[in-house]
Amino acid sequence: MERQQALFGIADFRRLWAIGLTVSIGRWLEMLVIGIFVWRETESALLVSAMTLLRMLPMGLFGAFAGVLADRVQRRGALLAVLLIQAAAAAALAILAALDAIAVWHIALASFASGLSWAADNPVRRMMLGEVVGGARLGAAMSLEVMGNNASRILGPALGGALLALSGLAAPFLLSMLLYLGGAAMAWRVAHRNALLPAPPGNLLRQTGESFRIVLRAPGMKAIMAVTVVFNVFGWPCSTMVPVIAASRLDLGAGATGLLAGMDGAGALAGAALIGWLARPAHYPRLYVLGTATYLVMLVALALAWTPLLAGLALFCMGLGSASFAVTQATLVYRAAPGPLRARALGVLSFCIGLGLVGFLHIGLMASWLGAPLATGVVGAEGLLALALARRFWPRIA
Repeated sequence: MERQQALFGIADFRRLWAIGLTVSIGRWLEMLVIGIFVWRETESALLVSAMTLLRMLPMGLFGAFAGVLADRVQRRGALLAVLLIQAAAAAALAILAALDAIAVWHIALASFASGLSWAADNPVRRMMLGEVVGGARLGAAMSLEVMGNNASRILGPALGGALLALSGLAAPFLLSMLLYLGGAAMAWRVAHRNALLPAPPGNLLRQTGESFRIVLRAPGMKAIMAVTVVFNVFGWPCSTMVPVIAASRLDLGAGATGLLAGMDGAGALAGAALIGWLARPAHYPRLYVLGTATYLVMLVALALAWTPLLAGLALFCMGLGSASFAVTQATLVYRAAPGPLRARALGVLSFCIGLGLVGFLHIGLMASWLGAPLATGVVGAEGLLALALARRFWPRIA
């Protein structure tokens, strides 16, 4: 705990952490509001899932590329640019909603634009966090990072659901725009400047392809990426089904749905605090795999829940699992990668996270076929099988 408190004495850490918090509040707010709006307009679980798929798509398309590019630019400037893109997308949605002219395709386009920022987060902002605090304190920094992210998973859905219920669709997007602009203002004040590495031979596309070969040779890296793919293909995409389950099975309104969705964030906040307080780096590999398994088991429990209380309990436990996964993930990558390759490694990590778009398509199709609750349980079980099949990599997580 003392290590974490000491980090807040570093001005640039405070700013970068606060940027992550404000952006995450806006992101989770938007995802809930978009899920409710698209479900009301279309009653299609596939389209609900597709909105998050589009938000993830830039990670799959540009994640590794961003890792290569991040060493050639000032990361502060890149961070500022992507925050302004997100603010512009949210502003456009707020205006369209206020004019009662918003359509699902507007939501889809804005989701993709916002995803560009998400693709840059690991190789840009989180890389800056590591540079500011140093590798020895990165575990404590990531614990605080995940605590902030998961506080946003409580605040974002709760604010989004309440504003949607009280003021209509424009208000949540207006708040989201203000959050992104606040993040941009903090990014402007960041003093840290990274050293620009000389460009290696070959064009950016060739270097992006080489990143996979170089990064995956590092000890333990294949294991880290394999577990990341399992979580993001079979685990996290099912979170898009929470608004659908809340409406179709539990008969909850927008405000209650926001509170239910926030239970995941409450569990993750508690889990991140416990890990930051009790866990040591030697525990991280086991926590990484155990957190993924816990999340997948709780998806099955969520599918079987027949009351809001049981669904909330399952989501809280899912949050504990996701915290265990998230706190350890970037720290393991940062430590496994040699210094000059860290931005590239975080870019490859973003690509692996971006493969979750396959999972969003999968859960959307399954939910259209089986219904959201049953599909959630089936995909969770598939994830447990995939995690078991990846077991041969686990001992080599470094």
